[in-house]
Amino acid sequence: MDFDTLIQLLDSTVRLATPLLLACLAGLFSERAGIFDIGLEGKMLAAAFFSAALAAMTGSVWLGLLAGIGASLVLSALHGVASITFRGNQLISGVAINFLAAGMTVLIAQDWFRQGGRTPSLMGGARFEPVTLPGAEAMADVPFLGPIYAELISGHSILVYMAFAAVPLTWWILFRTRFGLRLRAVGENPAAVDTAGVSVVGLRFAAVGICGVLCGLAGAYLSTALQAGFVKDMSAGRGFIALAALIFAKWRPWYALWATLLFGLFGALETRPDVIEAVIGIKVQSALLGALPYVMTVIILAGFVGKAIPPRAGGEPYVKER
Repeated sequence: MDFDTLIQLLDSTVRLATPLLLACLAGLFSERAGIFDIGLEGKMLAAAFFSAALAAMTGSVWLGLLAGIGASLVLSALHGVASITFRGNQLISGVAINFLAAGMTVLIAQDWFRQGGRTPSLMGGARFEPVTLPGAEAMADVPFLGPIYAELISGHSILVYMAFAAVPLTWWILFRTRFGLRLRAVGENPAAVDTAGVSVVGLRFAAVGICGVLCGLAGAYLSTALQAGFVKDMSAGRGFIALAALIFAKWRPWYALWATLLFGLFGALETRPDVIEAVIGIKVQSALLGALPYVMTVIILAGFVGKAIPPRAGGEPYVKER
């Protein structure tokens, strides 16, 4: 495998890992606060549709992004009300959100655009274009460092850079701020937080809201940056893969980055089976490579990659003692 092929493979890895990273960080905030959320898939799907739909109708990708975040926040609010206010089963609430988003997006898309459950193709200002970083063109011909900077680091949409910037920001919020300390404490011992006079409900709703914003960014990226429009079920299980990556990362931001890059690499290899053949000398079917992320998900969930201990109060509604 030559150097140019490696750069192309890593470039695809970054692009495919971005929505997983955003969704993984979304789940991290929610689950650190004790709210399990398997509705990441549905929030991403709803955000993908409304981002593409509003961008197509207005011609502004930024209005589309706001619409996607708004749609994700609405579903997050539903999950919060069901699981925090009414103390319902968090897993059932998440499943309901996934089913709601899967049906709602296709139904509304067909009613609005009459294109078989998809939106029109996005062009120009209706989608996020690649960003060329300063000096990228000048460095393009420099051996070794040039392709790394000009092709691998530069040339992504702004949402990619936002996703990677969110990793240190998440770490700082969770481990270096009072809000982060309280949020983590809510996921471990909500009674102690309540005794200290801090609102458990407020913190959990804040975590669910942050989760909604990040899922909105992930969904918007799918339909307005990675692709040029919405198609049915375009999230394609990424929300569930993000949950597996979160377990693999043991609910830590920096580990989440590497876990999602690994899954992104699996996705990139699906489009480049020639790379596998060049490395191991065996021809591998692309269908088998496409199954790798899901096989890895099963392996992670089965606990073969080491024991991952979730927040102790995760999945349990908090009932204040009288």
